[in-house]
Amino acid sequence: MLSTIRIVLVQTYHPGNIGASARAMKTMGLTDLVLVNPRRFPDPEATRLAAGAEDLVERARVVGSLAEAVTDCVQVVGASARLRSLPLPHYDEPDAMARALVEHAATDPVALVFGRERSGLTNDEIRLCSHQVSIPANPEYGILNLAQAVQVLAYEAFKAWRRRPDSGYRPALPAEERAPRREQLDHFHRHLARVMQASGFLTQPHARTEAQLQALFARAQPSRKELSLLRGLLASLEDHLPEEGK
Repeated sequence: MLSTIRIVLVQTYHPGNIGASARAMKTMGLTDLVLVNPRRFPDPEATRLAAGAEDLVERARVVGSLAEAVTDCVQVVGASARLRSLPLPHYDEPDAMARALVEHAATDPVALVFGRERSGLTNDEIRLCSHQVSIPANPEYGILNLAQAVQVLAYEAFKAWRRRPDSGYRPALPAEERAPRREQLDHFHRHLARVMQASGFLTQPHARTEAQLQALFARAQPSRKELSLLRGLLASLEDHLPEEGK
């Protein structure tokens, strides 16, 4: 679904903005970049500012007109910093736009269109769009850099996609932050029971106390790293117990 969301940059002046936009796209899982008559491309500055998204820059398609860039799209949303006197549906909030965009992207290509750094999109280019969207900002200084605008709307699209039941999105966690396996928890609770008895906290096995502690740790949901820390604490306490208590 994210692969059918296209980012279209119209007559970008600074090649570095192309690279920075590609980087913004890649962080949000978008891969389809189309450039309409860029002033300089390819260019080393675009590659340098891509910073890990060079593959998107290398695969970017260059076309001669906005009409060519969006000819196969079922929804085309033009990003505009100001309202225009055109009878075009307008999204005041990017999240509402993103939900509709992702809905269409489930079956057909869609596009987010960004204009020139200084002047944005012309009225003729806006007429090629099906919708407009504005990014709410400080009314006293609401100017976003091109790549910043791409980042904001790409994030909204990614957020709308991952909230769909069919997205299958699961954030990747480092191994130490993942929940411990059942056997790791069992080892911990046996270790805890052994130290409690050896320290004199429990003079004999006490099922109720152990069950309450198990419930406490179940609510706390320690990660593997945190459980390892607790095991280290128990081992240190065990080492300092009198020999007869071990």
